[in-house]
Amino acid sequence: MGYPAKARSSGARQSPAQLQSAAAPRRVFVTQPMPVELAETLVPAVLPQATLVTVTEDYDGQRLDNFLIRQLKGVPKTHVYRIIRSGEVRINKGRVQADTRVATGDVVRLPPVRTSERADQKALAMATEIARHGATSSVGGLAPSRDFPILFEDEHVLAIDKPAGVAVHGGSGVAFGVIEQMRMARPGHDFLELVHRLDRETSGVLLIAKKRMALKILQEQFRERETDKVYLAMVAGNWPPKLKVLDKPLQKYLLPDGERRVRVVDKDHPDAMRAVTLVKVRAALPVSKDQPLSDFSLLEVTIKTGRTHQIRVHLATEGYPIAGDDKYGNFELNKGLQKLPAGQALKRMFLHAWTLKFTHPSNGKRITLLAKLPPELDALVAHVPPPEF
Repeated sequence: MGYPAKARSSGARQSPAQLQSAAAPRRVFVTQPMPVELAETLVPAVLPQATLVTVTEDYDGQRLDNFLIRQLKGVPKTHVYRIIRSGEVRINKGRVQADTRVATGDVVRLPPVRTSERADQKALAMATEIARHGATSSVGGLAPSRDFPILFEDEHVLAIDKPAGVAVHGGSGVAFGVIEQMRMARPGHDFLELVHRLDRETSGVLLIAKKRMALKILQEQFRERETDKVYLAMVAGNWPPKLKVLDKPLQKYLLPDGERRVRVVDKDHPDAMRAVTLVKVRAALPVSKDQPLSDFSLLEVTIKTGRTHQIRVHLATEGYPIAGDDKYGNFELNKGLQKLPAGQALKRMFLHAWTLKFTHPSNGKRITLLAKLPPELDALVAHVPPPEF
């Protein structure tokens, strides 16, 4: 039983289809009872079931499509939108649209979704690696576990002191960043999201939300300029004390190799984005034996708008590039700074997110955070006393 039947002898020549059919093994139907263990394994695959998910407060107000993309990890977005349009996804038993907002307590019906065998194998392999090493980034690859110095933490908010040289998230050639590493280091946290961003080479205060409610409120504070964020920057030259406000529009553009850049443009430019930067001289650093290359100025910089590379471009456009800036800086001066004696050499950009003030999303208290200058920057300037709040 189970062997291919022999073709009957006849004078007619069999077709390739008949030969293939004859060579195919016959199906065998098992009549004895199936083992319970095997039945429990096969039944979900044969009769896939829809699942019901209750929305928690962390996802209150989120668009349905974004909610599903997070719930159905690994399922292509095109398929997510297809099951919404077909009515297979329902909220409280009612049909919905992709832009429907979910609310705390809503019951969302998730239909069974199928993936290819190759996708299943990849997911299984990835899950195995995650169990061994940690979480994956948003762009693929494994994110190693890493803890960062904590400036403040409660059940709603987490603030860390981000080191220079680490991207805040994966993307654009970066496999993973701070947020992926934090998620891996804290597997018990269901929700960790960036409130704002810092450039890869910028160190200092970085705010992370631990609840969706906190994320929404804090991001609204940033949009409405209700936060107060001050950076420390060292620039080449003596900054004019009277030059306190830089109100110059910026435009993003791409270099021939596809790398992103930003420049100052006229306010009437079609792509102009308003950008406002406030500058205060904290200390003048004249040429000395320890700093023989140039006069420098240590600046307190406050941004009223959060544009990409805003501080770097505004300061460089005024003729005072940030020391160590490899995109908008004085490249010859940067080389000289890198060759200074040990303990004085500057091998990164001197831009540090120093202080941040915000209103706590839950209790309404005003929170003030301070990240001291890291050793590689503190060594270049006289001791910087903490600001007066």
